[in-house]
Amino acid sequence: MTAPLRVCLPDQKLIDALEPMDGVEFVLWDLSGPAPEGRVDLLVPGYMGKPTALAALEGVDVGLVQSQSIGYDGVASVLPAGVTFANAAGVHETSTAELAVGMMIASQRGLLDFVRNQDGGTWDNTQRPSLADRRVLLVGYGGVGKAIEARLLPFETEVTRMASRSREDDRGTIHGIDELYEQLPLHEIVVVSVPLSEATERLVDAKFLAAMPDGALLVNVARGPVADTDALLAEASSGRLRAALDVTDPEPLPADHPLWTTPGVLITPHVGGASSAMFPRMVRLVRKQIGLLLDGKDPVNVVLP
Repeated sequence: MTAPLRVCLPDQKLIDALEPMDGVEFVLWDLSGPAPEGRVDLLVPGYMGKPTALAALEGVDVGLVQSQSIGYDGVASVLPAGVTFANAAGVHETSTAELAVGMMIASQRGLLDFVRNQDGGTWDNTQRPSLADRRVLLVGYGGVGKAIEARLLPFETEVTRMASRSREDDRGTIHGIDELYEQLPLHEIVVVSVPLSEATERLVDAKFLAAMPDGALLVNVARGPVADTDALLAEASSGRLRAALDVTDPEPLPADHPLWTTPGVLITPHVGGASSAMFPRMVRLVRKQIGLLLDGKDPVNVVLP
């Protein structure tokens, strides 16, 4: 008799959503406390956990780790040898793009000011910049960047795409990162959605920000350390640039950090993927991985073989 596929999940909610499946045994473990005995074919860690939690897998017989996040910075250094790691591509792009566009609209149309004015009954109908007709530079053209582009085009924006290398697609040119300082001065909105790596850490530094035109908006939905916080604070505090940040460095941002109260800065607490759209997509991805493993096929979304 063939042994069942053992799937380790971090909470009962995910187990209940997957429902009983033939040939599958579900095990509850959130990487705290003793590890389950025996082989674990598929393990899903908790959402937004730190990569260091994966050190709990040392000495555990694990086949595939299925993350609930797209980013996997810091994982390779703690993932035990012989364990395959897959990210959650396809789960968060829609929600993250939705938030990015929402932050652009809020920043451009002054919604943050209007909310504050409402508290005091202030009627200020000063004209604000539109999102329509703005030139938007997407720095990072993976799943999130493409999802943002798809939502920006109906707003009648002019979108420029930028990736690690230049190439052509059916929409034209995707610029390479080597053209960054040629493109930055040409765009009123710059959206950063690159993965965090040695190449992208502090990518948004003083030089990057200085190349943006006066009054431009920086949107960061990547990772906090992609931007130099001190440089960003200096430009925003002067009033020359504005920022919409779903991620910060440090994170969580301390309550007394000056970014919170800097005019022109909109901050959300790393909730790009944290919407009602996430959970059902995550359930579908885990279900897909289980089906592939049961059929003896390779899993999808593998980023660390």
